[in-house]
Amino acid sequence: MDATEQSLRQSLSEISSSVESQGNAVRALKASRAAQSEIDAAIDLLNKLKLEKAAVEKQLQSTVTSSGNGSLNREAFRQAVVNTLERRLFYIPSFKIYRGVAGLFDYGPPGCAVKSNVLSFWRQHFILEENMLEVDCPCVTPEVVLKASGHVDKFTDLMVKDEKTGTCYRADHLLKDYCTDKLEKDLTISAEKAAEFKDVLAVMEDYSPEELGAKLKEYGITAPDTKNPLSDPYPFNLMFQTSIGPSGLIPGYMRPETAQGIFVNFKDLYYYNGRKLPFAAAQIGQAFRNEISPRQGLLRVREFTLAEIEHFVDPENKSHPKFSEVSKLEFLMFPREEQMSGQSAKKLCIGDAVAKGTVNNETLGYFIGRVYLFLTRLGIDKERLRFRQHLANEMAHYAADCWDAEIESSYGWIECVGIADRSAYDLRAHSEKSGVALVAEEKYAEPKEVEKLVINPVKKELGLAFKGNQKNVIESLEAMNEKEAMEMKATLESKGEVEFYVCTLGKNVIIKKSMVSISKEKKKEHQRVFTPSVIEPSFGIGRIIYCLYEHCFSTRPSKAGDEQLNVFRFPPLVAPIKCTVFPLVQNQQFEEATKVISRELTSFGISHKIDITGTSIGKRYARTDELGVPFAITVDSGKSVTIRERDSKDQIRVTLQDAAYVVSSVAEGKMTWQDVWAKYPHHSSATANE
Repeated sequence: MDATEQSLRQSLSEISSSVESQGNAVRALKASRAAQSEIDAAIDLLNKLKLEKAAVEKQLQSTVTSSGNGSLNREAFRQAVVNTLERRLFYIPSFKIYRGVAGLFDYGPPGCAVKSNVLSFWRQHFILEENMLEVDCPCVTPEVVLKASGHVDKFTDLMVKDEKTGTCYRADHLLKDYCTDKLEKDLTISAEKAAEFKDVLAVMEDYSPEELGAKLKEYGITAPDTKNPLSDPYPFNLMFQTSIGPSGLIPGYMRPETAQGIFVNFKDLYYYNGRKLPFAAAQIGQAFRNEISPRQGLLRVREFTLAEIEHFVDPENKSHPKFSEVSKLEFLMFPREEQMSGQSAKKLCIGDAVAKGTVNNETLGYFIGRVYLFLTRLGIDKERLRFRQHLANEMAHYAADCWDAEIESSYGWIECVGIADRSAYDLRAHSEKSGVALVAEEKYAEPKEVEKLVINPVKKELGLAFKGNQKNVIESLEAMNEKEAMEMKATLESKGEVEFYVCTLGKNVIIKKSMVSISKEKKKEHQRVFTPSVIEPSFGIGRIIYCLYEHCFSTRPSKAGDEQLNVFRFPPLVAPIKCTVFPLVQNQQFEEATKVISRELTSFGISHKIDITGTSIGKRYARTDELGVPFAITVDSGKSVTIRERDSKDQIRVTLQDAAYVVSSVAEGKMTWQDVWAKYPHHSSATANE
């Protein structure tokens, strides 16, 4: 626990005891009919102690809430954002007229535009700049693919049911909510109890169903809606199941991620790339997860857009030729050592983090840096963005290292991008299951004498022991890496048998010495054949967009000061509409000028909207500010116009012919607003119509 919080909780405990003791003293004096002056003095002391207690409570409340200003303020801010987003049709609950379905949302016109702009920049920033190979694979995936990847057996969350109504809840969410509420809202808990709740939050990912159930019972957690008792936790597979074809004989699932489509196409992509490593493949597409109890709006939904990259690299050389381009970047990083010792995230240089081994390798570090640049250029506040390393209990058994880009919102820190070194697990699993070797080659200039691992399964012995499962066991034995094989050899020689996990069977089997021979032989080789490692950045586009909404949202007073106006300060890069055009009044000259500007904006590819409503310019500005439109052109003559910038509310005067060029130059990043402010005359009545 944070030292400040621990000290405040200890102080609050002590002062609460003092308040209680002094209260008892006042009551005792009154009961004994003591002198009034003595009673008054005791009451004065009691009041002072109560004031001290209130001050400590306020300090503690500020410390335990992530924003420093209380959860109620965060909730009020979130509600203001959500109300604006739904009212202006950025997104709405799906099937609204039928009361909707939890976890499903529709993007409205401005929401679609923001999403399109984010994905367009993602393609430019990653696919184009890194020369990636883009693919587009089906959403419906045969069961055999997801069986090999482990999703059929392991893609689960623990669920509990209301024992009377049957309503389902995600068990870890109930425990997390209970601990968080206690930490943030119950200031009477001791420092020891607070430390216990924080420990639970840190390790709950690693709880077995039995351990999670025991905690729910220990804390007396019941169904949130009815307060009824809950069932014991049990696993629930999050994939939507379906069948392929009218016979229903080919089982399948709606894909829970887009990555598997890239892995199963590795062989063809490798040949397309000239059989050269490293290379990256990328995919943008829909994914589906049958969430137990969706909540938090766009942050946890049942259908969502993923943008994923699989960067294939030689496991013996994970350097990156462009690492120097990001190595000097500094940003908030949260290594596992700091998490375990109760410290906070701190700014680190990514080059230093790789050099010290905090980040496993250069390629992983390179993508962390590129993700930082992508998110901050979108408009994410760099002070509310951190890269958190997975703790040991979060890491997949095959992963070499994994970092999450987390963005702070009113819901706390939200994982929006996962950047993982997945080693060679995925390609090996699909090679084993499909029988197709998903490998790369390195040709030697001169033949090399190498010590080669030779694994010879004894098929007769394995057939007698495993019968129909013989093939699965043989494939798993042959797929062992050198370390696994030599450990097995040593155990077989010392003990005569060994426990061995067969992933295609999903269980351990007993391998005896007579079933396999393992040795090393010297051979001359002309090439090295190996399974590439994979560095995977995976982007939750909906989560990034929601956090962007919060980071760009603010309010400012109207000119009269009688109301607060909502503003989305989107960078031009992602703004749903780049520019609005306002004829000052309705007449033929202004309307003709408006048409000229509109045609020019269209030729530059700038999204815009013409507003010819009869309302005042000030109200029209307010409407477009709420949509996040960065520029407004007011047509008030046939020869020149004003251009107003949303955030500063400053205006410049330009000729009719220059208007579209100026807006497109700033919107596309070729010039800044400061550049045009210095170049063009300022409009003297810049705030006259605000």
